[in-house]
Amino acid sequence: MTNSISMVYNEDTICALATPNASGAIAVIRLSGKNSLSIALKHFKAKQKSLSQKNIESHKLYFGEFVDGDQIIDEILLSYFRAPHSYTAEDVIEISCHGSTYIQQLIIEIFLNEGVRMADAGEFTMRAFYNGRMDLSQAEGVADLIASQSKMAHSMALSQMRGGFSDKIKQLRTELLNFTSLIELELDFAEEDVEFADRAKFFELIDNLKNELRSLIDSFKLGNVIKKGIPVAIIGKPNAGKSTLLNALLNEERAIVSEIPGTTRDSIEDTIVIDGFTFRFIDTAGLRESTDTIENIGIERTYEKIEQASLILYVCDISNINKVNVDEVISEFRHYLEDENKHFIFVANKIDHLDEAPPKLKELIDYETVFVSAKRKENIHLLASTLVSKVKDMDFDNSIIVSNSRHYEALKNSLDSLLHVEEGFKNEVPTDLISIDIRQALHSLGTITGEITNDEVLGNIFGKFCIGK
Repeated sequence: MTNSISMVYNEDTICALATPNASGAIAVIRLSGKNSLSIALKHFKAKQKSLSQKNIESHKLYFGEFVDGDQIIDEILLSYFRAPHSYTAEDVIEISCHGSTYIQQLIIEIFLNEGVRMADAGEFTMRAFYNGRMDLSQAEGVADLIASQSKMAHSMALSQMRGGFSDKIKQLRTELLNFTSLIELELDFAEEDVEFADRAKFFELIDNLKNELRSLIDSFKLGNVIKKGIPVAIIGKPNAGKSTLLNALLNEERAIVSEIPGTTRDSIEDTIVIDGFTFRFIDTAGLRESTDTIENIGIERTYEKIEQASLILYVCDISNINKVNVDEVISEFRHYLEDENKHFIFVANKIDHLDEAPPKLKELIDYETVFVSAKRKENIHLLASTLVSKVKDMDFDNSIIVSNSRHYEALKNSLDSLLHVEEGFKNEVPTDLISIDIRQALHSLGTITGEITNDEVLGNIFGKFCIGK
């Protein structure tokens, strides 16, 4: 993104296509800036009445023709949003035209000939930020909302865009700032040896802030999972049907299926949305002892994926199950079976090969077990429902969840600064040195909402937006 930051407060009127750059039923072209209305009206003939800057009403749709002199370009809908009651807090025009790429390009070209400038990536949202319509965290929530591919990601981004996370950060910063002012006041009266800030209350405040920050920091793991998809490790012995199960869940031939043991040498990942939740399935190498160096590397990675996964599907061939191998599985994976942060599900595969109930079946179904035939895609819907139910058990509906790595780093930096402050007081470090760490904690929190920031950070954030946003 080039020079867009310096352009925000000049008199440029900007425009961009707000819908995908392709043919479709309709397209939307957006303008923002003080000249947007006069330029748009110059090329618009309303059907019902003549419009002017004096009689046009904000937040209404007008039907008419987009013209260039005597040439009719298209029949359009024009909407006007008067400043400051618009997305950018400037005068904004949105034109809905037919989705021909020729029409889109022609209308934009006409605006450019009127002195309008093409918007940079994210410049509409950047103007909204600079004009006080939203803070930086909310602006990043807009980008996350556009990118959301599941119900969970949508809810999380919507909460951030509406200011839930920002309100929490501002609350923490205000509490610390109020006390900091008293600490700073002490420095002005250093020669008189007075204390304006109650140390007991300060330590109580520090403890509360540390707990709040740690809670937000800890939520990042869940936030990252929601953004990228809930990791589901598909594990088991060779030839248990793991790859066939992955293909059945994805409803496509994603993994190679073979009766030769050790076919899967490395993990295969793919995502799918089930009932609004994104799952990232990971097909892994079969668990067995092997002399093959490459296969052993794959097996090592399997255990790494198990550690990373929120859900573990242990696939077993039910037609070959017996007391010994069930006991071995339960013994080897007991840690995960008892881990509250993971969900371990047995997938008893190949029920189409089963003539009678196998021995040790009771011990198996003492744990959560889903019986399927991956090859025939029998009961795959039951497995999918089980996965969704596990996700719904996760308690995050009313929580503030951090999903942005920039916010995560800022929160960690703020916590580190507060720990230094606490240590400084306990070691009777001079107040002027302690105040440096307090200001650093405030600075880190301020970078989240944009109260403290720099052009390089803004350029990086808004440069990731699409052009029309």
